[in-house]
Amino acid sequence: MTILGFCNLAAPGIWGAMNSLGAGGSQSPQLVNAANALTFGLMVVSCYFSSVLIRFIGIKGALVFGTIGYAPYAAGLYTNNRFGVTWLVVLGSALCGISAGVFWAAEAAIAIAYPEPWNRGKSLGYWLTFRVLGQIIGGAVNLSLNIDRKGAGKVSYTVYIVFIAIQAAGALVALLLNRPQHVQRQDGKKVQLSIVENPWFEIKATAKAFIRPHFLLILLWIGQAVFSEAVYFTYLSLWFSVRARALGSFLGGVVAIIIGNLTGWWLDRTKISLKTRARYAFWFIVITQGAWWLWATVVSTRYRRTLPTYDWTDPGFGSGFGVYVFLTFGFQINYLFLYFVVTHLAQDQGEVIRYAALLRGTESAWQAVSYGLTSLTVFAQAGAIYMNFILWGIAIFPAWLVVRHIGSKDRQWDRESNGSNESPSVLATEEAYAPSKAHDT
Repeated sequence: MTILGFCNLAAPGIWGAMNSLGAGGSQSPQLVNAANALTFGLMVVSCYFSSVLIRFIGIKGALVFGTIGYAPYAAGLYTNNRFGVTWLVVLGSALCGISAGVFWAAEAAIAIAYPEPWNRGKSLGYWLTFRVLGQIIGGAVNLSLNIDRKGAGKVSYTVYIVFIAIQAAGALVALLLNRPQHVQRQDGKKVQLSIVENPWFEIKATAKAFIRPHFLLILLWIGQAVFSEAVYFTYLSLWFSVRARALGSFLGGVVAIIIGNLTGWWLDRTKISLKTRARYAFWFIVITQGAWWLWATVVSTRYRRTLPTYDWTDPGFGSGFGVYVFLTFGFQINYLFLYFVVTHLAQDQGEVIRYAALLRGTESAWQAVSYGLTSLTVFAQAGAIYMNFILWGIAIFPAWLVVRHIGSKDRQWDRESNGSNESPSVLATEEAYAPSKAHDT
């Protein structure tokens, strides 16, 4: 998991570091948000076909392939920041979208399948720590370079040189990952993370997994979770000084690491029933996320009228800055909980890959929409926050219909799935979410 974590740091972690500076560190968020919308739009396609690619080059090869598009993205931001070039921003975003979708699907499948069941929550928290670590590193570097810049504007172009070097090393790090058959787990079980069927079978199987009720019911929940990234990054870029944005990147990352690992620890507490852990985590996220969106709605409505640029020395800085930190907090626990839910949907190792690809593809689709909308001024200033608040509200009930069956013996979709009673995704001693054949008789 450490190698996977460093891959996450070098690729999406540094991508997040750049965007956590507010609109990729640029003065205006419109170009970067539009480019990010292109990235996520292409990721929808590459995520969907990732299981086909894994069929030919394996899970490790897919991870290596997935890292190669990130450095051109950083190069595009560098040339735009220093020379005002826009075409490389678009090209870099396209290359990133093609490769990143495969990376997302591959790393998600590895993160779910490699750890022992009783270590999965902590392993997910540990793995996602590296993604946020990129944000912390980016914030620390940028803060050191822009400590005296109290006004609005773009960050120093020197920051991007560091980012390009780290992202270019991502493929080399990915080569160090053990192949599934070489993984040694404490429970002695082999990891069989491969696709053996023909490509057309994989395309149909992935489509079938997508239209199953238990996945369709969490589509809105995935949306409310990941739509927020573009929203709070844009919020930070619009209303805060360069050094305040750097501070936000750093502190937001620290808070996210702490809450993410605490959430992983809770989800692995096998002394507490799986049903209880799932329900408590879900309702904690629901309540806190609602509070953050209410807070953000009030603040952004006021900012849209006054158009401020806050530095940390200004009165009123804390009330607006705190929103960003807590939305980062919310994104991390939402993200980890989504993997927990998807883990309990998969019935075999092939489905682990398919559901991982579907989760990341669905994330990408929602983020393409959110970055596209936040490239428009009215949505950047307040409209996207209102939309995310509404999306949170309408996503709760459908998601609850899935979450309430995790760890329960009464499963709604028994007749649909023909799976086994014991899912490979959970402890054999726990009640699995996977459907039971006994109900089909």
